[in-house]
Amino acid sequence: MTNMGSKDRSDNLNRAIDNMSRKTRDLRRQLRKAVVDHVSDSFLDTTVPLLVLIKAAQNGNEKEVEEYAVVFAEHSNKLVEVANLVCSMSNNEDGVKMVRYAAAQIDSLCPEVINAARILAARPRSKVAQENMEAFRQSWENQVRILTEAVDDITTIDDFLAVSENHILEDVNKCVLALQEGDADILDRTASGIRGRSNRVCNVVTAEMDNYEPCIYTKRVLEAVKVLNDQVMPKFTQRVQVAVQALGSNPPKEVDENDFIDASRLVYDGVREIRRAVLMNRADEDLDPEDVELDENYTLETRSKSSAHTGEHGVDEYPDISGITTAREAMGKMPEEDKQKILQQVEFFRSEKLKFDREVAKWDDTGNDIIVLAKHMCMIMMEMTDFTRGRGPLKTTMDVINAAKKISEAGTKLDKLTRQIAEQCPESSTKKDLLAYLQRIALYCHQMNITSKVKADVQNISGELIVSGLDSATSLIQAAKNLMNAVVLTVKASYVASTKYPRQGQVASPIVVWKMKAPEKKPLVRPEKPEEVRAKVRKGSQKKVQNPIHALSEFQSPTEAV
Repeated sequence: MTNMGSKDRSDNLNRAIDNMSRKTRDLRRQLRKAVVDHVSDSFLDTTVPLLVLIKAAQNGNEKEVEEYAVVFAEHSNKLVEVANLVCSMSNNEDGVKMVRYAAAQIDSLCPEVINAARILAARPRSKVAQENMEAFRQSWENQVRILTEAVDDITTIDDFLAVSENHILEDVNKCVLALQEGDADILDRTASGIRGRSNRVCNVVTAEMDNYEPCIYTKRVLEAVKVLNDQVMPKFTQRVQVAVQALGSNPPKEVDENDFIDASRLVYDGVREIRRAVLMNRADEDLDPEDVELDENYTLETRSKSSAHTGEHGVDEYPDISGITTAREAMGKMPEEDKQKILQQVEFFRSEKLKFDREVAKWDDTGNDIIVLAKHMCMIMMEMTDFTRGRGPLKTTMDVINAAKKISEAGTKLDKLTRQIAEQCPESSTKKDLLAYLQRIALYCHQMNITSKVKADVQNISGELIVSGLDSATSLIQAAKNLMNAVVLTVKASYVASTKYPRQGQVASPIVVWKMKAPEKKPLVRPEKPEEVRAKVRKGSQKKVQNPIHALSEFQSPTEAV
């Protein structure tokens, strides 16, 4: 009201507009998630109502067919309803048309499937009726698959993964509760739901990655999917079978509860890792504020009794300040100007990390502890830089200090291993460079140990929280960037020292094995481009002797080759 009659907008009006825009975005996000929640439930297992209906028809039980026909019709209506609901929240016009068309096909096919089941129930031995039912079954499953893919195309994968992760967490807790209460039936049904949701997550994410050119990002996401599919889920399924058999025996046998909880928690961890990998290429402004904390959804039920946290996370680091309990929360409440400066430093760190990825992704880490240690140090440094932006798994100052200690320990191991390589290398510029890089690693590890201990200062002035921690945050990021650069140089020099010089003395086996990672499978015959067919064959230039370091830097890892 105070701005009426004025041509220029006041600061209060600008703040009110920004606040309204933020609230509107939050409301839209919550509505979007509610719709995706319906999608997650409705499209979880689309074949069960149909299979039950067909089974009753094959048995010739017309009464059961009529009962299951009602269930099947409700299921079909639910699919159509949810599909239309998704269309109302999407701006993708072509995608919406596809969804509405597929939903219309489902709607028209439903009564025909029910009639085919009625015919089969009346004449269960008729071959014509059986073939008719099979034809409608295939048609229905095909149309449902088309509808599912169309809905997935106009659904934001970030929302889908967030909702799926929450559902899996709920189901994991239900499984644990059913195990504790000795209810084998609920345990089996809930575990089946977990398997279905996990499988759908893997399918949706794999389909999403088909939209990208092969790169480090897609490789990491697909690796996370593979871990969940090939390692985590078989173990979880086996633990569920053992538990169900033990509870179903007479008398019930004892089940290793901690082992089951750990297997269940790995499923949730696997889905969360997939989601984290998918969100890695998102800009800060594209991230849902609720998605920033990917580790906040742990509950006591999902942790084994032997591995439950008893660390510093229950400690209030700012007892005199209300609203802030951990150093990570303090970092998240820094002034916008400071956040922008931190983000600028993070961009420098990311550019250094790209160099790291290009170098390390070339090598197979089997039998190469240098690559293993380098990757381990990189992951910790990424967590520490995330901390400076108020996100990631590190919450307290003690977490950051412990992370810095882990980097120092890994740096010490890397130093010890690399010095053995240097000892076997004859006196050369490579050996001198390698030893110099090791000194840099020791220096930057020491810097990170120091900067990790500086906690952000929080003051409450006239009811407003003032957070100052820019210098410590930027120092931590710069130290991480410098350390990553030193690690990259060390890896390069170690390779040259290990392979390009004759070793001093007789060595039984190499300290590390430098083996290039196998390239991705490609078609045996590459289709020729028209311009390549007509290209002229030119005489090659004379081959020159090239420095091993230069040759190595020109090599592209399989994930980068397009």
